Amino acid sequence: LGIKHRKVSSIPAKVDIEAQQKFHDEKLQPRLEEAKAGKRSVYFMDAAHFVMGAFLGFLWSVTRVFVRTPSGRQRFNVLGALNAITKKLEMVTNDSYITSIQVCELLTKLAENATLPITIVLDNARYQKCALVMELAQTLGIELLWLPSYSPNLNLIERLWKLTKKECLNSKYYNNFALFSGAISIFLTTMNSTHQKQLDSLLTLKFQLFTNEQVQKVMALS
Repeated sequence: LGIKHRKVSSIPAKVDIEAQQKFHDEKLQPRLEEAKAGKRSVYFMDAAHFVMGAFLGFLWSVTRVFVRTPSGRQRFNVLGALNAITKKLEMVTNDSYITSIQVCELLTKLAENATLPITIVLDNARYQKCALVMELAQTLGIELLWLPSYSPNLNLIERLWKLTKKECLNSKYYNNFALFSGAISIFLTTMNSTHQKQLDSLLTLKFQLFTNEQVQKVMALS
């Protein structure tokens, strides 16, 4: 039919491309090189809030189609720390809220069996960048590496959350919250045996960095 499909990528509206480039070159990349050499453990941390509702995939239909969707807005929260090299995930989950308490729980979990220095790459969410978390990290000997503002493209775990939605939620109906949260939990705990090739392809240590030209084009279209 002559229809052309183009891949669409988004650029955060308030991105500071110079700050991102400097962070990548001077902070992130050196630590990843140490991790590749087996001298450091680097984790990417973030929380995902999966809402039990309709997640539509791609649907082409000549006639009107109705799909079932659960009622309510129950959330399954996952605070995860993704190992940059092994692609294994450590996580803390609940169905209420992610707070500094859960962040401290995950930091303690990471430190328990650590044999190498730990660096955690994370954003500036209030429940992460607070005195309680920073003091515990210092006590545990964990380095917290804060991302520049508006930099999801530099947080590797964001790609995992997108894959999780694709595999567990898109075009799927769950009769109750237990099935919904269970499907997500099972995927995240078994993905290294069931989806390792996909993880290796998706979670490479190549990060998208933007140019002034790309930002200007986006601004011109807005």
